[in-house]
Amino acid sequence: MDIVAQNKKAQFNYFLLDKFEAGIVLVGSEIKSLREHKCSLVDSFVSIIDNEVYLKNCEIANFKNIATAFKPDPKRERKLLLNKDEIKKLKKAHSEKGLTIIPTKIYFNNKGLVKVEIAVSKGKHTYDKKETLKNKVLDIDAKRAMKSIKNLA
Repeated sequence: MDIVAQNKKAQFNYFLLDKFEAGIVLVGSEIKSLREHKCSLVDSFVSIIDNEVYLKNCEIANFKNIATAFKPDPKRERKLLLNKDEIKKLKKAHSEKGLTIIPTKIYFNNKGLVKVEIAVSKGKHTYDKKETLKNKVLDIDAKRAMKSIKNLA
């Protein structure tokens, strides 16, 4: 699995509740850009319109060697491919107050297909974020302590 882009702030800003894997509809030049890792998931989100799921605000840069006649918009909305049951679950979660659907990463699977991992998430408050940072620092300190004990032995 070759990870193209990852939303690193997603773990920090949201509680990730449920994850789904979706295909994505792309143009040929966008595939070439993804192979060069020219993608950004910053501020991107997923919306559901008429039982279809769309990825919005995801920037896939234009391929540098493309003809000038056809250049797709880098931030256009892209359709995500999911089955009916997954769309129902997402629609139900989307209608609940406080839950959002965000993309966490874009990657190539083992067959060479582009997949998007999306997650149903709930936003964290500032005190939750402080707790996350505190736990991260404690984990780092514990690893350092274990490493120093290991080096003494």
